[in-house]
Amino acid sequence: MSPPDTLLIIAGNGRYPFQLAAAARRAGVKRLCAAAFEGETDPSLSTEVDDLRWLRVGQLGKLIAYAKESGAHQAMMAGQIAPKNLFDLRPDFVALLLLAKLKERNAETLFGAVGDALAKNGIELLPAITFLDEFLAPEGHFAGPKPRRRTQEDIAFGLRIAKEVSRLDIGQTVVVRNGTVLAVEGFEGTNDTIKRGALMGRGQAVAVKVSKPEQDFRFDVPVIGPLTLEAGAASGLSALAVEAGRTLLVEPARLRALAETHKISILGVKP
Repeated sequence: MSPPDTLLIIAGNGRYPFQLAAAARRAGVKRLCAAAFEGETDPSLSTEVDDLRWLRVGQLGKLIAYAKESGAHQAMMAGQIAPKNLFDLRPDFVALLLLAKLKERNAETLFGAVGDALAKNGIELLPAITFLDEFLAPEGHFAGPKPRRRTQEDIAFGLRIAKEVSRLDIGQTVVVRNGTVLAVEGFEGTNDTIKRGALMGRGQAVAVKVSKPEQDFRFDVPVIGPLTLEAGAASGLSALAVEAGRTLLVEPARLRALAETHKISILGVKP
């Protein structure tokens, strides 16, 4: 696709919004606007975009108003919102109307409904990996020490379990050791799951993160970055496998350096 003149970034936490902003500039986007969230978005994002508007999580009406004001016809979601903030949501009237229509409330239904609300107002929500192909995980071993045979067997086992868990929309990450499931991701998110599981693995745990069978890449992209590696290092993780071509690497150079420092093998795998 040809780059839009104006792009709205709906920016969560972490470095992902910065990585997207730089990639969009390189792709030829002329004007970047960002909807930032109090307590989530790094304030220094203001230096990377042409306009930034602060909102509270749950202010859907103000988000739509800003999207229309920005003049953007395309938007992208980048960066997570902490699970606790989604749980403690303080919705405005527009968001209340949206929530009332949802039978299930999870990341997919919530953000999917936001995408639908934007579409009704003439704003297309693009896949969150647009402009970012170079940052998708490659297939095979790409960081840290070469994995052992037992590690590869655990990856194959964990991949099968993670795909089934993600199909049930429970989570997308599992931690295993010697054919035993140590932890399954729930509401707490990937990093806390890795910490919890790797502690039980005593230096031999393997984490596997996958996409869902019907992943909506507009708002729910599997992501790993330096914080993922730091969580694993603090708990003794030995290896991390992610789905090749469907997982975004945030700050990949730093990610690889941390993998070498902490002796954590990282691999891209295909189901």
